[in-house]
Amino acid sequence: MSDVNSTAPSDCSKHLLDRRSESPQRPSKIVRTDDLSDGEQQESVASETMSQNPRIQRYLVAVEYIGTRFSGSQQQLNCRTVVGALQEAFHKFIGQPVSIFCSSRTDAGVHALSNVCHVDIERISKRKPGEVLPPHEPAVVQRAVNHFLQKNEGDVIVIDVHCVPHDFHSRYKAQERTYFYRLLSGPELLSSFEKDRAWHVPEDLDLLAMQKACRVLVGHHDFSSFRAAGCQVVHHLLDVANSPIRTLDELCVSEVPPTPCFPSISGQGFGIRRRHRCFVVTARARSFLYHQVRLLVGVLKCVGTGDLTVPDVERILNAKTVTAASPMAPACGLYLGNVKYDLLP
Repeated sequence: MSDVNSTAPSDCSKHLLDRRSESPQRPSKIVRTDDLSDGEQQESVASETMSQNPRIQRYLVAVEYIGTRFSGSQQQLNCRTVVGALQEAFHKFIGQPVSIFCSSRTDAGVHALSNVCHVDIERISKRKPGEVLPPHEPAVVQRAVNHFLQKNEGDVIVIDVHCVPHDFHSRYKAQERTYFYRLLSGPELLSSFEKDRAWHVPEDLDLLAMQKACRVLVGHHDFSSFRAAGCQVVHHLLDVANSPIRTLDELCVSEVPPTPCFPSISGQGFGIRRRHRCFVVTARARSFLYHQVRLLVGVLKCVGTGDLTVPDVERILNAKTVTAASPMAPACGLYLGNVKYDLLP
């Protein structure tokens, strides 16, 4: 699903870094500093200053992970995180520590079909210390890092690598992000294969009513009712600014075949499990507020069960306070599906 494609071998050499001054500098123009907190501006400057060595190549890395055993994507002390696992694997690959910057921050229990980060790698000769070597090919980086990741828990893998210029920031260059949320509807117990992979809703869901509610929420709005109270803290879910104004380019609900996808066994015989109905909420925007998607899904679920009506959704949106919204959907059903960039082939 990722728009991040691997690059030709010659592209890496084109993106070798120009030497810059060692003094602190302002973030690149790609960073909209009026939308960033102080911590985010510091992150941008740190990423920029790390890539000043002409031996360093910046790579865009797309990763897939099951978020169940991670305490979120961002580095935290004494916690297992996606960035921590990646930095450990990269360290083993190149023999020196690296810093990884994610395009989208995900909470504990949230999964990713494709999250994107960037990392700067200096290729140092192990036989002749100090010798300048050409950058690793993207395919080499992918294979080597996956080798070390698989020796760990194996719940995160690299699915694509691309060489990018030294000022390319995975977070601020992202054009849009797409999230999926899975709901399984039905009174039966949740399958063991679906544990921590979807939100189990015992009640039936009215798909048509949920789709009508989506049409109220899509577009340019003040989403204060769908922003968690901790939106301004440092550890937040996505690319969050002070303003609650966002443009939701897509919000829809569809019914899809349940997974895992095995040949269908029809009938009501002994030992045949009755499958749940599976619904997927798709949300697409340039950026989201903290917990925005999960709060939107919480409201849509209540519309589906009949606890809320479409006019209620309009009322919640116009209230502009999170206390008006329904309980937030759990993290287990949320998937970061894709982060889109404008990349050179």
